[in-house]
Amino acid sequence: MTKSDRELMEIFAAYDLTRCVWSAAQLVGCHHKTVQRYVAMREAGGASSARTSRPKSIDPFLAKIEEKVERSEGKVRADVVHKDLVAMGFRGSERTTRRAVATIKESWRAGQRRIYRPWIPEPGMWLQWDWGEGHASPDAVLSCSAPGLPGRSSG
Repeated sequence: MTKSDRELMEIFAAYDLTRCVWSAAQLVGCHHKTVQRYVAMREAGGASSARTSRPKSIDPFLAKIEEKVERSEGKVRADVVHKDLVAMGFRGSERTTRRAVATIKESWRAGQRRIYRPWIPEPGMWLQWDWGEGHASPDAVLSCSAPGLPGRSSG
């Protein structure tokens, strides 16, 4: 678990004040090994919040998965991809392949989405009507012939 920026600043301030890992940990209220780890990272010049990801067994095959997803327009199934990868020398599980295919399909779909741009009319354009020829004029009166309304002859 990583510490927030505020907690890190408190750890560094306590260590700079005491110059002792144990005392700084007591002041901040965390374990002394936590203080030791963050102080060592600061002295080494590394960023404390940056985490490195380990290489995965599927990494060499990601380009092939992307190619299959692109060619099939996102329709290829993970079990089909897994069989092809095993034939190419992949030794990972089908679950690993499913995760990778799902991630690549998601990013492919994100690139294929329609960008929503709402229609914004020009000011005042919504007030204009084009009645055209053969249509009723705007001054026309509509009549209603529903049962029970006055003016209707029952018969």
